[in-house]
Amino acid sequence: MEWKGRRESDNIEDRRSGGFDGGFGGNDYGGRRVRIPIGGRGGGISIGGLLVILVICWFLGINPLTLLDGGGMTPSNYDQSQSGSGAPPANDEMTSFVRTVLADTEDVWTGIFQNRGAVYEKPTLVLFNGSTQSSCGAASAATGPFYCPNDRKVYLDTNFFRQLSQQFGASGEFAEAYVVAHEVGHHVQNQLGILQKFNEQRQRVSETEANKMSVRVELQADCFAGVFGKSEQAKGYINEKDVADALNAAQQIGDDTLQKRGQGYVVPDSFNHGTSEQRVRWFKRGFDAGRIDACDTFAGPV
Repeated sequence: MEWKGRRESDNIEDRRSGGFDGGFGGNDYGGRRVRIPIGGRGGGISIGGLLVILVICWFLGINPLTLLDGGGMTPSNYDQSQSGSGAPPANDEMTSFVRTVLADTEDVWTGIFQNRGAVYEKPTLVLFNGSTQSSCGAASAATGPFYCPNDRKVYLDTNFFRQLSQQFGASGEFAEAYVVAHEVGHHVQNQLGILQKFNEQRQRVSETEANKMSVRVELQADCFAGVFGKSEQAKGYINEKDVADALNAAQQIGDDTLQKRGQGYVVPDSFNHGTSEQRVRWFKRGFDAGRIDACDTFAGPV
């Protein structure tokens, strides 16, 4: 991915000089986190909030009713010592990369919203190290990246990209950019009123039905990430290998793949982010079309 020497976003809040030592707080439905699910060896995933291993709160227990609480798995073998106690320099390469990717999402979504006669409100991306606090509750390194609708901020632990590559085999800079673009996709959903509508509807349906609805929300965020990727390709910032890296990342964090890795079997009724096949397919749909009208995951089968 070509990213060096381009505009970097100023909408970064760097909290890496310290952490938050509180527990994981609860909040109302409107404040649930939306995140990339992550899992580790020996991990599991819940069904009806009962089968839980190392559940946090994405991003973030994993009750299928709480889509915006993340519904993902947390790593069982994350090395907390990786986080360290000191803050990386503000101009380190990882920070520059994240700033550049965020700037690219700002450019893409500002243009799309303008074409729709609307104004895109840029989110803030919070970089933290180890643990921090959000308006949706506390977050730790094990939480994984997530979006908080309450404060309209994306939260990203600085060591997540290392975990993505080393633990899940999803390497490459555009795989990392896909993670950021997916969470920004949830911000787009929030601005479009999609998250609010789901919050209202899920309180009137069963856990199984809420789970199915949550899959549609997550797959739409993947599709939005694909739309972003199409713009990056058109500008010459990414090539075919970069796209393959993003597709591999989507493959590695599918609900079925995480469950097979974590517990050796899958429980389809507990899926709330989508299978690997679905995540890859919806990213590709957004990428191939380059338009958000191709991302209506709520119409027809997913």
